[in-house]
Amino acid sequence: MTDVLIVTGLAGAGKTTVLKTLEDMGWEVVDNVPLSLLARVVVAPDAHADAEAPRPIALGLGARTRDFDPDAVRRRVDQLRAMDGVDVQFLFLDCSGRELARRYAETRRRHPLAEDRPPSEGIAQERTLLAPLRAWADRLIDTTRMKAHDLAQQTRADFTRGPHGGTTLTVESFGFSRGLPVGADLVFDMRFLRNPHWDPALRPHSGKDPDVAAYIAADPAYEEAVGRIEDLLLLLVPRYHAEGKPYVTIAFGCTGGKHRSVHVAERVAGRLREGGFSPTIAHRDLAAAPRDALEERPQGQ
Repeated sequence: MTDVLIVTGLAGAGKTTVLKTLEDMGWEVVDNVPLSLLARVVVAPDAHADAEAPRPIALGLGARTRDFDPDAVRRRVDQLRAMDGVDVQFLFLDCSGRELARRYAETRRRHPLAEDRPPSEGIAQERTLLAPLRAWADRLIDTTRMKAHDLAQQTRADFTRGPHGGTTLTVESFGFSRGLPVGADLVFDMRFLRNPHWDPALRPHSGKDPDVAAYIAADPAYEEAVGRIEDLLLLLVPRYHAEGKPYVTIAFGCTGGKHRSVHVAERVAGRLREGGFSPTIAHRDLAAAPRDALEERPQGQ
């Protein structure tokens, strides 16, 4: 059986966040696929004869989709539901007009239905256009009071497949100089590792940069310490799941939250994925401006 999720809703309500989260969870994701190609994108299970199970598929539709029309969407979805071995769900993302207008003002984006008009006019027009699909949807999520992180967690809770689907796992980086993250269950201090901040060539980059990662990994204590943390988490996270804990947040901190904690969070999240989990990665302080006064200077400098 191939699971198919059609994701649509008001522009700005969070479709991109949902699709990105599903992609991180291992779903095959296609956004704004033309309606005429929907059936071709959905692969029947017999095409995966050598696989244990077909990958679930998420298809994003919206006002930017070629030939988008609510009646045509329903006809195409009904065609998918008529296919053998395909289970189709339809998710609609809603949001209040006031919150959508605030989001457009904050990001300075143009509404797809009001390129040369105020976003509020496009929002009203789109709400009327999509009303039939909202009423027809299998699932509805109102994102008015949700941040992107909240929506990602909701998506994981609703659509995770596999033995660890009941626990929403988040791996977060942060800077101690800006305080501990709220709600962290496990906190690991990475300030014992060598600090790229004091290398002028590395300072402008982040822990996602290969050169920064290599610099941190060259610390003599790095491999053993991080490896032991990974082993510990692979032991503990299933226990949290077995105890029914719905959310687990693992936080890695360094001084500024830009280099060491970011790199280790990325590495550990990858190790957890290899272990069968689907963590969300959040870098709380990655965009914050670095300050020398906050960073510890290595001895002898």
